Amino acid sequence: MLVKRVVRIFAVFLEEVEAEEEKPRSASVGKKTTLPAKVSALLAKFVDVFPDELPPGLPPSRAVDHRIELEPGSKPVAKLQWRLCPAETEEMMKQVKHFLAQGFIQPSRSPWAAPILFTPKKDGGLRMCIDYRALNAATVKNRFPVPRVENLLDALQGARIFSKIDLHPGYHQIRVFPEDQDKTVFRTKQGVYEFRDLPY
Repeated sequence: MLVKRVVRIFAVFLEEVEAEEEKPRSASVGKKTTLPAKVSALLAKFVDVFPDELPPGLPPSRAVDHRIELEPGSKPVAKLQWRLCPAETEEMMKQVKHFLAQGFIQPSRSPWAAPILFTPKKDGGLRMCIDYRALNAATVKNRFPVPRVENLLDALQGARIFSKIDLHPGYHQIRVFPEDQDKTVFRTKQGVYEFRDLPY
């Protein structure tokens, strides 16, 4: 009989931190958070850099676009669309219309095609997802090393001031390289479309 023993090790670092005096806070920004008056003033001064909503259309051109490199010998895979209930079909049509209006997608004649599916959101809405498993299987994996959490925590040893930042979701903020857009194709009731930027 083989017995497997599992050992879990956790590294915890404690640092005594002096609390600052409570500063008055400004009116809430959005519905979830409040900011100190100095931060609110700074955001108001540079509203062109920190907009509440992203500007419509594609993100600005940058030095690097997202590439989708395929394994040698990979062949396009076109999956059929799964059956959707009426609520999902309505949501799909609404999102496709929005993506077209924003310029995020364009009609495609690519041999690739991935099906759409929906998952429920916490608020009861529907989240549109695209099943790119076939594309992922044919893609060259980026093996760039991701730092270990333990090493990152070790690097904080002795630190006295910590900060965090909560960025706007990264959807539709990186362009897809033009030659790779035809690999992002998804099927809908109205036709097939490809993304011009990274959707998720």
